[in-house]
Amino acid sequence: MDSKHSKPQSAKTATPREERLKAALKANMAKRKAQARARAADAGKQKKD
Repeated sequence: MDSKHSKPQSAKTATPREERLKAALKANMAKRKAQARARAADAGKQKKD
């Protein structure tokens, strides 16, 4: 009985799509972290004034 959800043996190697998605996710997380740092720094400046 073959399951449609079973992964082929070559699934261990990353496909170009997976590599692209991984890179996009990493860039997106870096962007969000930078935005959060900027907001936190801006909020800190406003409290000082």
